[in-house]
Amino acid sequence: MIFETIKIAFQSLYSNKLRTLLSMLGIIIGVSAVIAVVSIASGSQAQITSQISDLGSNLINISPGVSRGWGGSISRSSTDLFTLQLGEEIEKNSPHVKRVVPTGSAGGLFIKGNNNFRANVVGTEEDYQAINKYYPAQGIFFTDYDVKNSTNVIVLGSDLIAELFPESDPVGQNIKYNINNRTHIFKVIGVMENKGRGITGNLNGQAYIPITTFMNKISNSNYVSNFVAQANSSETANQALDEIKYLLDNYISENDEYNIFSQDQLLTTINDATNTMKLMIIGIAAISLLVGGIGIMNIMLVSVTERTREIGIRKALGAKKKDILFQFLIESLTLSSVGGIIGIIVGGLAAYFIAQVGGWPFIMSISIIALAFSFSLVVGMFFGIYPAYRASKLDPVDALSYE
Repeated sequence: MIFETIKIAFQSLYSNKLRTLLSMLGIIIGVSAVIAVVSIASGSQAQITSQISDLGSNLINISPGVSRGWGGSISRSSTDLFTLQLGEEIEKNSPHVKRVVPTGSAGGLFIKGNNNFRANVVGTEEDYQAINKYYPAQGIFFTDYDVKNSTNVIVLGSDLIAELFPESDPVGQNIKYNINNRTHIFKVIGVMENKGRGITGNLNGQAYIPITTFMNKISNSNYVSNFVAQANSSETANQALDEIKYLLDNYISENDEYNIFSQDQLLTTINDATNTMKLMIIGIAAISLLVGGIGIMNIMLVSVTERTREIGIRKALGAKKKDILFQFLIESLTLSSVGGIIGIIVGGLAAYFIAQVGGWPFIMSISIIALAFSFSLVVGMFFGIYPAYRASKLDPVDALSYE
């Protein structure tokens, strides 16, 4: 009985193909929009998360903030508290912190022969590589020996190589670095791999020297610009953040401030923004589905009017009200389900091609497909009830005499 009713429903819809397609259009647009947007958002979100993870693992950036004086006195800058000893204290007294790396940065002019390039030099330690998952593609990185002895060795980012050594091997050569009208000569010992942006900035566009060399010869200061800490794991990142905050709150006076920002906070912000966008588009698509439901109700009312005599004949032959109600409800559900299936196919294809163009992974969520299809069925059921009820209430005599 059910299969026969479904067959009759398909025959009825097929006999008016254009009208049926126009009636399903709202359902198709709504379902395809949900599928495409959620798939695109999930794929781009996965790509961004992967890129951030590749730039470093469980990172926490700590930098000095703005200090305030009282009663007209000159305030001491919290920058003056960021010493190498503070980094050692953080690493020593924070059980969930794996390592802490200090960094200092200054902009200057690199000179090699007739080529020159303005870029930042970053003073840091050997663990800078592990924290940023950033290693030399050529040569070596400096070691603890270089840090302890403030040697004049330098490792160049890939962007600097194209500008300063376009046709020669830089490893082993000397390079000049001019800052504040002073010139320093460094020996190039390595070239970093092509990486991109990290939590510490554009890694490719920087050069790297031992932190002690930076402090003693470039900045002439006992202080560093900031610290980058690494938690033991992603599961302990929040505990590490709390431990660092607790230590800094006790180490730095209330008149001094600091800024602390974790990689997980960045990922959370991105995920929240993506999820908000998903909900917004799903809401718009839901409106489209409701409009599609109204279209289905209209076409079913027209169908009831056109088939009044048919309904009268079926009732005269013994069909009950529930049989007529069931028949037209099945037609409405068939209309919405076919529209939902087409919408899933269209949305999936759109998401796939956009993912190929955008270069992010193609992700199709089974739960979203099920949700979108189920909602299309609910729309078909809800907006099909009234036309089906109206058909079932027709009087057989009036229906047979209808012209």
